[in-house]
Order: sequence, then structure tokens, then C-alpha cells
Amino acid sequence: MRVLVVEDEQLLADAVATGLRREAMAVDVVYDGAAAQERIDINDYDVVVLDRDLPIVHGDDVCRRIVELGLPTRVLMLTASGDVSDRVEGLELGADDYLPKPFAFSELTARVRALGRRTTTALPPVLERAGIRLDPGRREVFRDGREIQLAPKEFAVLEVLMRGEGTVVSAEQLLEKAWDENTDPFTNVVRVTVMTLRRKLGEPPVIVTVPGAGYRI
Repeated sequence: MRVLVVEDEQLLADAVATGLRREAMAVDVVYDGAAAQERIDINDYDVVVLDRDLPIVHGDDVCRRIVELGLPTRVLMLTASGDVSDRVEGLELGADDYLPKPFAFSELTARVRALGRRTTTALPPVLERAGIRLDPGRREVFRDGREIQLAPKEFAVLEVLMRGEGTVVSAEQLLEKAWDENTDPFTNVVRVTVMTLRRKLGEPPVIVTVPGAGYRI
């Protein structure tokens, strides 16, 4: 899942991004509304965590732009105000969910995951395929009942492949969904991660390489 965090309180923004990365999400961070609009024009995001009171371009205008562009991106709006009228106004702008500050990080993560599931065809919270059971919320993976310990990027790649439901996922798509914008697009990090993931998942192999196209489970 790829997430954009837009928050002008830099310490909070960086803390949220770090926490989401530990949950195997690819996260970009910006600190004002103008930078957010630039990223939205360039990258495809599953979820935008959007502070409402932003400098340069207000969070309301960023939300309106996402709606106007017709993007499948879901918006979780943050605000220091807990007034019902503010929450209603934010939802009417096109936000999909609303979370007042201060918030528990566990709740933020749960809301981001729930919104991320709504960007594609509805899938169950726990994914199962080819003997693999992946629970994004608990960060757990089992194969034929045996728990498998994965690093965050390995988990993220496996989740993207599982959500593909047997379709081919290209290396470019994996790079876009599992890594942030600072990753060199010419790196072999996808191939290396898939190789490590195959080894950890064990025999018989469940990740199939489709020459010239990508990978599938």
C-alpha cells in the first residue's frame, strides 16, 4: 500500500511515516499543501493522510483536487478540532474518513488499512492463497499453518502479490506500491526482495516469474 502523509508539524509527520513504514507501507511525506498537490499529480496513492490546516495550500483545497481528478485515492483527514461541524464539513469536501488530534497510532493505522482496502475490489481483511495466509492488521504470515517471519518490505511485496489474486504484477508496480519515491527506479531491489521472499516461503515455490512481465501467486 502506498501512502502520502501531508502534515505541517514535521515531527508528527515523520513519526506517522516511520510508524506506517514499520507496518510495511510505502510512505511519502510532505509538509504543505502545494507539495501535496505536486505529489498527487505525479504518483498514485492508495491513501492520503491529510492535515486540514496546511500552509500555502489549505488541506480542503488538496482534498477538492483529489476529488476533481477522479482519483481512486482515499483521504483520511486530520484536524486539531474535534467539533462535529468540522468533521461533517471535511467529509462533505470528499474526505473518506476523519480523525481528530491527538489520536492513537493504532487507530490511525487501522483506518489507513481500511481505506486502502476500498481503493480496489473489495477483499477480505485476511488474504489467503496457495496455502498462504496473510493478515495485514496483525502483520502475520502463515504457510500451511507455519508462521513465517518477514521483513517489512518482504511483507509489503507479498501483500501486493496476494491482492493481485493470480494476476501478473510487474516489477514497476511492486516498486510503486512497496517502496517510497526516494527509491532508485533502476535498482534491483525488487528482484532481490522476491528472491528472499521465495526462500522464506519455502518449497514448493508459490511466486511465479512471468518473463518480461512480472510476478504472480
